[in-house]
Amino acid sequence: MLYIVTALKPEAQAFIDKYKLKKSKLQNYTLFQNVTIRLIISGIGVTNARLATQTLINNFDITDDDIYLNVGICAAPKKHALGELIEIGSIIYRNTNHTFDTNKKTITCMDEEVATEQETVVDMESYGFYDAVVHNPAIKKFHILKVVSDHFEPITITKENTKSLLFNVIDDINRVLLN
Repeated sequence: MLYIVTALKPEAQAFIDKYKLKKSKLQNYTLFQNVTIRLIISGIGVTNARLATQTLINNFDITDDDIYLNVGICAAPKKHALGELIEIGSIIYRNTNHTFDTNKKTITCMDEEVATEQETVVDMESYGFYDAVVHNPAIKKFHILKVVSDHFEPITITKENTKSLLFNVIDDINRVLLN
């Protein structure tokens, strides 16, 4: 089973459309699923991402084949192109670095939107997802994948653009998950 955590419905929409996921509820969350995918929409922020991820963990049996995925948009320095898919291997949250794959990029997880240039890619959920999955020894495989939506200009982000950005990299996301 592939378990996907997104913050926003536009981030989820590409998966919902491509895989014909059906809408349901799981406690206070909107869940979309088919026979191989369960996608939960967490809402914005570390705490929301942690709680939604933990809700998936608590409500479904975990197998060695399961993959947990946090996917969504991020801000990035201008060296990263808009629409670029970035594999995350390290998260900086509140000045602490949490590294789980040294061959991948670093993201800084913030508690608020950032409108000034940063050195790393920035999001608002990665640490919450990571904190939930890393504390469950049954979870063998997890990924954090982000798509560059802006260069620290959060006012430029739209629902349609977010959906489009994710849809454009969905095949690349599948390739990452298969490796």
